[in-house]
Amino acid sequence: MVKIRLSRFGSTHNPHYRIVVTDVRRPRDGGYIENLGHYDPRKTSETFLKIDTERAAYWIANGAQPTQTARRLLKSQGVKVA
Repeated sequence: MVKIRLSRFGSTHNPHYRIVVTDVRRPRDGGYIENLGHYDPRKTSETFLKIDTERAAYWIANGAQPTQTARRLLKSQGVKVA
């Protein structure tokens, strides 16, 4: 199964996340199929959330299941999530 989920990067006490499409069997920070965007939960810049909405909609249409957090972020950017 393919999932849309967050992959952590950034230093200690400074989390940043990539929103990625990956196989469920891969580790959280392992390889991924496609990078859809990024998210900074600390909101240190104006562009703390950036998502390629067209590609996200494509992956959802093809059966990718977003995690709960990824679903919330996608909805905030206007992506239709079933």
